[in-house]
Amino acid sequence: MPFPLSFPLPAAARRAWPRPRLTAPPRPLGRLANLLAAGAAVLALAGCAPRGGPYTLTDVSGHLPDLAFSLTGEDGRPIDAAAFRGRLVLVYFGYTHCPDVCPETMARLMQVLARLGPEASRVRILFVSVDPARDTPTLMRAYVSAFDAEHAIGLTGSQGEIESLAKRYRVAYQMEQRDASGGYEVTHSSAVYVFDAGGHARLLATEQDRPEAIAADLRRLIEAGPA
Repeated sequence: MPFPLSFPLPAAARRAWPRPRLTAPPRPLGRLANLLAAGAAVLALAGCAPRGGPYTLTDVSGHLPDLAFSLTGEDGRPIDAAAFRGRLVLVYFGYTHCPDVCPETMARLMQVLARLGPEASRVRILFVSVDPARDTPTLMRAYVSAFDAEHAIGLTGSQGEIESLAKRYRVAYQMEQRDASGGYEVTHSSAVYVFDAGGHARLLATEQDRPEAIAADLRRLIEAGPA
């Protein structure tokens, strides 16, 4: 499945699935402790939840809540999880100014869709911004459309809405210090959350999981239907 890239893709995108970026410069201890705790929770979940059985990815069934959110879509209108019922949903938290991990991950997910072939029509990728101050609906639309305008949707919202959703799924993120020009990066975890057609959290993809393994597990979920 070819996809146009109007955003430069680093050479690193050809490497394996990106590793979580959970390091950050010195910050107030309370906020940094919360960030590291959230990141550790995701990694612990990946380590303790069962592998094997019918799935190659980490099976998180019963360990994470159902898909639920109220955010802002690419058209600037409110959108919630109900809009995606009946489809497999892959949720990834990132931001449009991300220099490496986000475009790498999106490129890998495009490989997954390509392997699914016609079944890709039953999958949606939700790219949720962890930088809502800069990621406007227009910018989100341009970013995800550079990868796949049909299957990928960019979502943003208020700082409070993003923080609430990140906490719900144990996502770690934090803005780094601004550079001399006022720019900044956002440190964030890079797991991909997989929800079935009923909105139930089912699988967690990490840097260890190859596109072919992810595609195979998505096919199994499609065949099995909602839990």
